Amino acid sequence: MAKDFIIYGAYGYTGELIARHAVAKGLKPLLAGRDAKKLQPLAHELGLEFKAFNLDDTSALDECLQGAKVLLHCAGPFMFTYKPMMQACLKAGVHYLDITGEMKVFEAMNRKTEEAKAAGIMFMPGCGFDVVPSDCLANMLKTRMPDAQFLEMAFASGGRSSRGTQKTIIEGLHEGSAIRENGQIKAIAAGSDTKQINFGDGKAIWAVAIPWGDVSTAWFSTQIPNIKVYMALPEKVIKSMKLMGYFSFITKLGFVKNMLINKVNSGPAGPTEAQRDSGKIKLWGEVKNSKGVSKQLWLTVPEGYKLTYLTAVDIAEKVLNGNFKTGFQTPASVYGADYILSFDGTKLKETAL
Repeated sequence: MAKDFIIYGAYGYTGELIARHAVAKGLKPLLAGRDAKKLQPLAHELGLEFKAFNLDDTSALDECLQGAKVLLHCAGPFMFTYKPMMQACLKAGVHYLDITGEMKVFEAMNRKTEEAKAAGIMFMPGCGFDVVPSDCLANMLKTRMPDAQFLEMAFASGGRSSRGTQKTIIEGLHEGSAIRENGQIKAIAAGSDTKQINFGDGKAIWAVAIPWGDVSTAWFSTQIPNIKVYMALPEKVIKSMKLMGYFSFITKLGFVKNMLINKVNSGPAGPTEAQRDSGKIKLWGEVKNSKGVSKQLWLTVPEGYKLTYLTAVDIAEKVLNGNFKTGFQTPASVYGADYILSFDGTKLKETAL
C-alpha cells in the first residue's frame, strides 16, 4: 500500500478539495484519516487507495508512512494533531507539509529544524492561504527595503470560513492576539490594535491585529524584528472581539467551547464552488526602516480555499520532484518571493488609488 504521497485528513472540507485537485494534476495520493466510512466513498470515486487510523495509533501511522516521500497533513486544529505527525515523519524520513496558520505550530516545528535536517527532510507548515501569499508579500517588501525594521500586513476577504477554520479560531479565543516586537512574540488583548487600511481601491476600512501565522513565519524568512498582521472586519465585529478579550476566561470553559463548536457543526461546511471561483482576497503590506522611510505593496489572490488547494498540491508536487530544502522552511524561503505570482488570478500592485 506504500505511496510516495499521502494526504491525511482527506475527507475534511479542505482536504477533499486538495485530494480532488491532486488527482486532476495526475497524482495518485494515498488518502488517510480517522474515519473509514468517510474515506471510502471519496477514495472509490477518485480511484485511490485509503487507510483509516487515529493519530494516537503510532504503529498504524508508522506503517502508513513506510516508503512514502511526502505527507500533506490537512486535519486540524493542528495544535492537537501536528506533533504525532511531525515525530512520525522524522522517524520515517518523510517530508512534512500542512495547511495550518497556527502560530504555535510554526514556532514548535522551527525548534525541530535541526532534527529535520539530520533526517534529510523538510518541514513546511502553512502551504495554503496561510501563509503562502503573505509570506511571499513579506519577502517582496524585504527585497525592496533590505534595511526594514517594521513590517505590517493585512488581508480582506469577506468570504465564509470552513468548519475546521472556525474550530481552530474557537480553540484560540481565550489567548487573544499577538504581534512580534524586537524579535520576540508578544501577546496583546483581542481587538486592542486596530487601524484603517487602503487595500488598493482608495477606500480605508477597519482592520484588527490577529495572531496570524506570519507573526512567526515572516520573522524566519525576512528577519524583520517588528511584525503585525491585520484582518479587515466590520467595526461591530472588532468591538465584539475587544469585549470578548475582557472576558477571555469564559472561552476557556469546556461547555462554552462545545456550544460554539456545535453551532459550527450545524452550519455549512465552507464556501460553495461558485463562491470559491468568484472570490478574491486583497492583501496589503508595508515596511519601514529606522529612518521612517516606507514602502507599500498590494496583492490580489484567488479565494482562500481555492488558493490553498492550488498551492498545497503544487508544493507537494515540487517536493516529490526533489525541489526542497531540509529543515523548517517557509514557502518564500524555498520557492522565492514571487512564487505566488505563478498562480492564475494573482496580481501585484506597486501603487494604489
